[in-house]
Amino acid sequence: MDDVYATAQGRRMIEADAASAALGMRVVRAQPGRAIVRMTVRADMLNGFAVAHGGLVFALADTALALACNETDAVTLVAGADIAFLSPAREGDELEAVAERRTIEGRSGLYDVRVSAAGRVVAELRGRTRTTGMPRP
Repeated sequence: MDDVYATAQGRRMIEADAASAALGMRVVRAQPGRAIVRMTVRADMLNGFAVAHGGLVFALADTALALACNETDAVTLVAGADIAFLSPAREGDELEAVAERRTIEGRSGLYDVRVSAAGRVVAELRGRTRTTGMPRP
C-alpha cells in the first residue's frame, strides 16, 4: 500500500491536528496497533539547557500513540501515560516515535512508544487508552 494511512480515521485525525502540524510532525506510517511519526528538533523546541524540551518529546510520542490506537469509528483517547527520558535530543536531531499496541481488553488498551534519534533511545513511553462512546467528528 502506497498510502501511509491504513485507515481513514488516522488520516482524518492527523489532518485536524493543528498542534502536531505546528511542531512539524510527519506521519511515516499509521495502521491499527502501530504508528511511526517523525519530528526534527528545532531551536524553538529547546529548553534552557539546549536540549529538546521533554514536553515536546512527549507530544511526539503522544501523537504516534493516538494514531496507533484510533482504529475504529469511536474516538479513543489516551487515559494516562508514563515517560522515561533516557538521553537528550538536540537541535537538528530527527526524532522517530514508534508506537505499538501491547494489548486491548474491552475498551482499554496498553501501548509502548519508543522515541529514538540516530539509533539512540531518547525516551520510552507506556500509554493507557480508553475507547469512548463519542463518534468521530
